Amino acid sequence: MSAVFLCVSFIGVWAFLLNADNAFIAEFALTNAAAQGLLFLFVVIIPIARTGRLSYVDIAWPFGLTLIGGQLMWAAEPGNWSAYIVAAIYLAVGLRMGFGAVAMGLKTGVIFKHEFPRYQYRHEVLAKRGAKHPKLHLQLDAITQGLANISVLAMPGILIVANQGSPLSAIELFGFSLWGVAYVLETIADGHKLHFIANNPRDAVCNVGLWRYSRHPNYFAEWLVWCGLAIASLPSLLAVFANAGVLIGSVYAVALVGVPAVMYFTLVYATGAKPAEYFSVKKRPGYAEYQRTTNIFFPWFPKS
Repeated sequence: MSAVFLCVSFIGVWAFLLNADNAFIAEFALTNAAAQGLLFLFVVIIPIARTGRLSYVDIAWPFGLTLIGGQLMWAAEPGNWSAYIVAAIYLAVGLRMGFGAVAMGLKTGVIFKHEFPRYQYRHEVLAKRGAKHPKLHLQLDAITQGLANISVLAMPGILIVANQGSPLSAIELFGFSLWGVAYVLETIADGHKLHFIANNPRDAVCNVGLWRYSRHPNYFAEWLVWCGLAIASLPSLLAVFANAGVLIGSVYAVALVGVPAVMYFTLVYATGAKPAEYFSVKKRPGYAEYQRTTNIFFPWFPKS
């Protein structure tokens, strides 16, 4: 999926939300776009223009999720526990990753002084292609993530909050529980990695704990986070089919399927596993063997 295709798709979803018959959805689409636009302008677009570093998006994107959570919490009606929970999830995910990125940047210099390796890979790809205006490509990459925040990634929260008055269902409980498990797994995976880095040489391969069963368990857990949100919004999607008809419900369904699809593409191919491993193979002598024995994304037992 190219950045241009994703941008057009995200804008199409946002335009559909903006013109929704539901007043909350239309208003949310407008206010969220304004909030995300200002955030990405000052935190990503201007810094990229000045420094040429794409890593600033690791601050803007999660804090964009925080903005979504805040708006959802504000719009939730009293007693709508589904709305409160999904809003709290967006806040928790965004604040954790956002402050984590800032803390890492201040401690290591990444973002504020140099690129993350996975974004440096993007620079190398553009150089090999002979891109005449690499900063414009980086800006498009950043804008794509901002557009995701105003469209498909906001979709679970939008659907759940728009479905006001419905009691908390078993499907919602399952989806929220899956999110909780995934959130804990991601935290554990990050902890294993940080402990390993602190107690081993820089060129050592982290294959302990959850990293024994997946080369990127933190990315897999992050993907499960969004799968949980998508599942939790299914009862609200069915309400759209019942109240607004098959055509409108189908559009929301396609956008909702885009949530795990977009996150999988991002976490594996765009800015996640594949770009990160490009440098890991070069820097760590044992990484090629680690690739041979351990799944890249979905956890499984190591190959002998």
